[in-house]
Amino acid sequence: MIENLNPKQCWQLMQDNSSAVMVDVRTAIEHSFVGHPPGAVHIPWKEFPGMHLNESFIEQVEQSVPDKATPVLLLCRSGQRSVDAAKALEAEGYRHLVNIVEGFEGPLDENKHRGNLGGWRFHGLPWEQS
Repeated sequence: MIENLNPKQCWQLMQDNSSAVMVDVRTAIEHSFVGHPPGAVHIPWKEFPGMHLNESFIEQVEQSVPDKATPVLLLCRSGQRSVDAAKALEAEGYRHLVNIVEGFEGPLDENKHRGNLGGWRFHGLPWEQS
């Protein structure tokens, strides 16, 4: 089953469950330059150029999170790629998957800017840049 939780709910889940793992499925550029939550494991779902699927995604997650009962929280820019990644992990037997709705940057506003209507940073949760 895939849960959809907002960033604040995910932060609380991680505070309450030390075994929970956040997987940042964004590209390397997004993870490094836009920022990421501290401790998030970076495993891109798709990568530049061309946004091609990371053929090693499942294997890389299995290396970082071998216990398929571990809560895995999936983060992308706005909560879309993370849904696809969660579905792929569910098909591989992961049982506690959480899609972080709003993602790191949130939805586009009327000016096509992210970060003003929602997202991890918008809610003031911990983050850092490389």
